Amino acid sequence: MMDAEKVDWSLFRSFLAVVDAGSLLGAAKRLGTHQPTLTRHMAELESQLGVTLFERTGRGLIPTASGRAIIDSARQMATSAQAVQASLDRAKATATGTVRIAASEVVAAHLLPGCITGLIGKHPSIEVELVTSNQISNLLRREADIAVRMVRPTQTNLIARKLGELPIGLYVSRDYALAHGAPASLSDLQDHALVGLDKDDSLIRALRRHGLSIDREDFAVRTDHQVAYIELVRSGAGVGVAPRAVGRTMPDLLEVLSDAPATVLPVWLVVHQEIHDSPVIRTVFDYLSDYLSGALQGA
Repeated sequence: MMDAEKVDWSLFRSFLAVVDAGSLLGAAKRLGTHQPTLTRHMAELESQLGVTLFERTGRGLIPTASGRAIIDSARQMATSAQAVQASLDRAKATATGTVRIAASEVVAAHLLPGCITGLIGKHPSIEVELVTSNQISNLLRREADIAVRMVRPTQTNLIARKLGELPIGLYVSRDYALAHGAPASLSDLQDHALVGLDKDDSLIRALRRHGLSIDREDFAVRTDHQVAYIELVRSGAGVGVAPRAVGRTMPDLLEVLSDAPATVLPVWLVVHQEIHDSPVIRTVFDYLSDYLSGALQGA
């Protein structure tokens, strides 16, 4: 007796091709495969069903009584498979669902709002949840679906696409420049109030690479909150850094030392490989990629 759970249903596609073509060679041409493959498929199917499906004659292969008995059922299976594929195609054509996007505070506040507005305008059936986070691990724990990051992830189960680079500039508020002047060289920075980072030492390391002897205590005010940091610079608290793509949108900020060697941050779009092919995830991933790549080209 046939064990339905062990039958390889894909073999019935080969069976119908042989029935319609009347030969293994003709069936192979229809399916775009090789004759030995069809020979193996028919042997496997006959073994699983426990019957002989074809008789060899001078005119080719003729279905036996057992073979003829299953032709209609096999065609029904083919019709069902086509219906399944059609359903999948419709699902791909209409991306629907909720997508959680994780990004750093400054990217979430200054680069993504316009992107997300355009996304939901073009795809009204997609809902977006924006998460501010600097940790790649949130993708691994599925706390977010897609992440915009400034470092390439090393985990093998994440897919990462580099979108470009984000140059970082030095800025002061125009009010600060009027009251205290603007630094004319990197060495002048030590004569100005500086806005620094708190627990993050990346700014100190960057300034030291440019030959400045800077310590944590040299900053007049410190914060690791990226949005608050930029607002402190805008308020006139001192000289600070900001992505040029952000600083150029703020008329109350003045870039200084624009000829100094620029620091650039790579921008990566990251998604877990297991959900990358989901229609709604792929739609959002591709939209973010196109939008941010274009924004970074002018940065």
